[in-house]
Amino acid sequence: VFFFFSSRRRHTRCREVSWARRCVQETGYQRRVHGIHQLLVERGMEQQKKKADNKMREIRIEKMVLNIGVGKSGDELTKAAKVLQDLTDQKPVFSRAKYTIRSFNVKRNETMAVHATIRGSKAMELLKRGLKVKDFELRSRCFTENGNFGFGVDEHIDLGIKFDPTTGIYGMDFYVILSRPGLRVKSRKHARSSIGKTHRVSKEDAMKWFKERLSGTVLQEKMISLLIRSNLSLIHIS
Repeated sequence: VFFFFSSRRRHTRCREVSWARRCVQETGYQRRVHGIHQLLVERGMEQQKKKADNKMREIRIEKMVLNIGVGKSGDELTKAAKVLQDLTDQKPVFSRAKYTIRSFNVKRNETMAVHATIRGSKAMELLKRGLKVKDFELRSRCFTENGNFGFGVDEHIDLGIKFDPTTGIYGMDFYVILSRPGLRVKSRKHARSSIGKTHRVSKEDAMKWFKERLSGTVLQEKMISLLIRSNLSLIHIS
């Protein structure tokens, strides 16, 4: 009987010891896994920091196009060209119609609009003047999947140009093309190549640049619909 009880005690004690050793081993394994995970997280943060500090990743304005569409040739188109020339201090280019549309009295190859392309610091200056009219607020649908965005201004006198009764008032479209350094790789003649997906400017990148660089606000479509409904309800109540 004594032998039976003593062997049973030894067996129980061996089980307890093996269980304790297993707990220690699992704890050590968990520590190692946690350490490896923390190391990977730190490396990922370092890579993201290096990626953010990389000058080749900086987004810049490649060019900005100002367009005034008159719809017909003649004296009005000449006045619109004068407005663009006064605004940009450069000679604008006339655009021609590609197709004939009889219902709008549009003929093919007829000059219908005028536009100018601005680059560098002048583009940033005019962009800020145009966004000031919009209170630095743009809808999310103003941004394209390629990282470009555009908006319109109803009256050119809001941009700081004096009103001239002989010229009149014209509206214009702003269209901004964003890019990263190295864009010319896809358009150069020698050693032409494609640009990787990670180096292209996406819609989210353009929105982030607009918010951080210009301190702008991107209005979502759901938010706009709620604001319109609330305004309509207030009008109905009043």
